[in-house]
This record gives sequence, structure tokens and C-alpha cells, in this order.
Amino acid sequence: MEVLEASLLLDGLQYAEGPRWDGESLWLSDIFARKVLCISPAGEVTTAGETPERPSGIGFLSNGNAVVVSMPDRRLMEINRQDQSVTEYADMSAVTPFECNDMVFYDGRAYVSTFGFDLFGGAERAPAPLVMVDRDRTASVAFEGLDFPNGMVVDSTTGRLIVAETRGARLTAFQILPDGKLKHDGVFAEVPDSTPDGISLDAEGAIWMGSAQHAEFLRVREGGEVTHRVPVPGHWAQACMLGGPDRQTLFMLTATTTYENWLLEKSQSEVRTVHVDVPGAGVP
Repeated sequence: MEVLEASLLLDGLQYAEGPRWDGESLWLSDIFARKVLCISPAGEVTTAGETPERPSGIGFLSNGNAVVVSMPDRRLMEINRQDQSVTEYADMSAVTPFECNDMVFYDGRAYVSTFGFDLFGGAERAPAPLVMVDRDRTASVAFEGLDFPNGMVVDSTTGRLIVAETRGARLTAFQILPDGKLKHDGVFAEVPDSTPDGISLDAEGAIWMGSAQHAEFLRVREGGEVTHRVPVPGHWAQACMLGGPDRQTLFMLTATTTYENWLLEKSQSEVRTVHVDVPGAGVP
């Protein structure tokens, strides 16, 4: 296994999640600040939009506008690139009783991960669904029974969606059916002693993942072989995204917090980077 060293690009955030590369800049949600931010490769920050509730996963429409998950009210919000206005895109509250989390936007449809139980209220762990918001903006359950689904990618060459199951310590694969629903396609990789969070796909079909509470980012091949590790001692490793002009910069979101402080929205968050040999692929 090769160990890589991360460099700090940006600090001063509250809790960064949902990184996406739009071809020119890194987008992310600063959840506790209720902001969606754009970050240049040099680390310059602009605000793309401000949301009434905590934002998370991000996707992009064909018109260039962003769609972002609004976690507690289980909605998707559209951010206008021109004037930064924020309007409702879709309502998912009828198909999930608890908070929504990350998202991948593919072929005009949004796939949204959910908590499955009242995490902030201290409820007992329970299975969770993946929600699909179709092209007509109607929401339905695409698949049920996952163990805290979190970050997702779509391999556009195989038509598979891969989701990180944080509590299950695994990456799970699905075939996307013509109607957008998901068919279970087996376990992509078991990753023992990990808490998979946000993920990114590379051109060799391997997945980079943040292991949220294990202070490291890992590159995992299908079957479970870990080829690379980026340690971030003393920090949570939330999510990552392969971006930059050649998609060979791994952007990593980290935080200094504890579980108790995270529930109180107390944390300090950073963006770190490392150059990798294999470029990013797929969506996002």
C-alpha cells in the first residue's frame, strides 16, 4: 500500500461536505454555515448560495444551476448561478421520515441517501432507503434496507451506481434500470475498520473514500484491495473528489470535532489536496 501526504489548501470552514468538481472549481456544502461554496484551485472562496437549512450533496442541471440536498426538511433546492437565488426543486419528505444526506445527479435523475432513523434525536440505528427524484421531480424509493447510505458515484461506462454504507463498512453496487430504479448488484468492496463517507471514482474503476472517523482517505479496488492511503491524523475524513484541470487532484474534506460537538454543530473544517496518478471518472 502506498501512503501519500496531504497538503492544506483551505481552512476556516465549519463542516465541509459534498465536494463536486464542475470543470473549473470545487463546489462544497459548508453544512453548519448553511452555505454552498465555490473554491478555486488556488483556494479562493466565493459563496454560490445560502440555504435556509443544512445543505449537503450537490449536483448540476443541464442549464448549469446547482441542485443541493436540504437535509432536515428533505428537499432538493436549486441554486441559480447568475443571481445566487435558492428555490425548491423537489420535495422528498413523503418518502423518507428522517434526514437526507448525499446525492449523485445522473441522467436527469437525483439519487439521494438518507439517515433512516433520527440520528440527531439519539434513536436506535435502523435501515435506510435511497430516494430517487425523477426527471419530472417526483420522489420515490429506489432501494430500501441500506446501513446508513452516504456518498455515491455512477460509473457511466458500466451503468452502475456505487454507494458507501457508513455503518456497514462497505461499498455496495447497483445496476441502474431503465426507469431509474436500482437493482442490487452485490458488494463492491468490504472495507473492515472503516466508516465510508463521501467517495470518488477513478479511471481504473477504483474508489477513493473518506473513512470519516478513522482519520484517513483510502483508494479501494473492487473486491476490497486498498492500494493507497492518505492519513489525516486528528481529523475526521468526510469526503473527497477527484478534480483539477486533469482530474488528478484529490480534494479531501476534513474536520476537527467530536461526535458530541458535531451534534451541537461545533467543528472546524478544512480542504486538503494530494496529486494522484489515476484521474477521476464517472459522475460526479
